[in-house]
Amino acid sequence: MGMEAILQNSTDFSLLGLITHPTFPELIFAVVFSTFLVAVMANVVMMLLIHMDSHLHTPMYFLLSQLSIMDTVYIYITVPKMMQDLLSKEKTISFLGCALQISLCLTLMGGEFFLLGLMAYDRYEAVCNPVHYPLLMNRRICLFMVVSSWIGGSLDGFMLTPFTMSFPYCGSRKINHFFCEMPAVLKLSCVDTSLYETLMYACCVTMLLIPISIISVSYTHILPTVHWMNSTEGQHKAFATCSSHIMVVSIFYGAAFYTNVLPHSYHTQEKDKVVSTFYTILTPMLNPLIYSLRNKDVATALRKLLRRCTSSKRFRVGDVSRKY
Repeated sequence: MGMEAILQNSTDFSLLGLITHPTFPELIFAVVFSTFLVAVMANVVMMLLIHMDSHLHTPMYFLLSQLSIMDTVYIYITVPKMMQDLLSKEKTISFLGCALQISLCLTLMGGEFFLLGLMAYDRYEAVCNPVHYPLLMNRRICLFMVVSSWIGGSLDGFMLTPFTMSFPYCGSRKINHFFCEMPAVLKLSCVDTSLYETLMYACCVTMLLIPISIISVSYTHILPTVHWMNSTEGQHKAFATCSSHIMVVSIFYGAAFYTNVLPHSYHTQEKDKVVSTFYTILTPMLNPLIYSLRNKDVATALRKLLRRCTSSKRFRVGDVSRKY
């Protein structure tokens, strides 16, 4: 399987969408577009707040800003094409476009796996080693964590995408999905892919086990430490940040566990599409909302930004009225 095989397969695929024959595609478009808009705005606002407010210049928020970047890129890879297909009769995607979607989705999903695991380690150091926290989580360590997450995710994309797209697709080219998800594409191959799917399964399980191990060990130490804290305010703050992280991990890893770990007997094409919406559409929207709604620091930074915008607007209006 090499470049020649890939070139021979280079014809368009067709995406059947989230719902194969929607009765009201305009309504579905409106819901998806609203979710997309909220997700993008929430993540952009989160990144702006972390960049502009000096109180949020900490390792936790630096890692959270990287999560927002990943989520924003992730939703741009799949959702605009999905919205276009809802209002279009031709729902085609080029062979290279499909390969690019698979590669970027695998990279971002893998990157988010590792980043969420490392965010748990950050919480462990903050709660269990507060005195040495600035030293243990300095800027160099944070950059190393982020770069490692991106590299770890990109390895998954670079390894699996060429093999996936090298299989001969000589029958139907209709992908029963709203984007080029790897299992859905492999179903169209006219050769036996069971060995490759077994290797892919092992790869995905390994990628899940590494961050899950980090998360499990971290919270095994965090929870007793928080329970025995003398300060009630410290307890509430630690519980707020940790519970937000646990909620994000549960949603994202739950969907990933279903997609990549559960045997084929538990899967149906309709279930797969619904679960995929969690980590492609809902998770990018929920992540910043969960962290902002349950976090006083983010809420305070948002109020400051809104006051600054309001006062700036009043100043401009007053300046204009004085001129006239």
